[in-house]
Amino acid sequence: MHNDIKKALEVLKSGGIILYPTDTIWGIGCDATNAEAVKRVYEIKQREDSKSMLVLMENPNRISSYVDDVPEIALDLLEVTNKPTTIIYSGAKNLANNLINSDGSIGIRITDENFTQQLIQRFRKPIVSTSANISGEPSPANFDEIDEEIKEAVDYIVEYRQDDLSENKASSIIKLGLGGEIDILRS
Repeated sequence: MHNDIKKALEVLKSGGIILYPTDTIWGIGCDATNAEAVKRVYEIKQREDSKSMLVLMENPNRISSYVDDVPEIALDLLEVTNKPTTIIYSGAKNLANNLINSDGSIGIRITDENFTQQLIQRFRKPIVSTSANISGEPSPANFDEIDEEIKEAVDYIVEYRQDDLSENKASSIIKLGLGGEIDILRS
């Protein structure tokens, strides 16, 4: 795993794209602050850039560096959830403009998966995480289900957990309103 982290870091720092395992499904990722890298991810997925993507962080204490106001309820939700949960926050900042939704929001998930935690901790910035599929196609449950077109388009494929055939699922998604409203978009 150490060698994978080292190679993935080199690719992320150079503005490249990685294919990597997350706490949910395999993801396509890049530096969440690099607009050119984000643009490439949209191109690989053949996805309209009006459909925003989420970012992964390793620690909830870092959310305030990328969101104007972190509602107290968000931290409470992160403490009580027992499965990977993406929270959509208003007032995104310090991220690539083409990553932020047109309403100024951004989806952030705090990963508890060992590889992604170490990678993000060493990278010191959030990374994009979007399912490793062409837009509109089913999300792959494991590495073997990832389309060859995706594998050929990225700059580095992480070797760690390629042999894990667990049927993983996407995260829950919760949107927090400015007034503290909670909207469950995917459970």
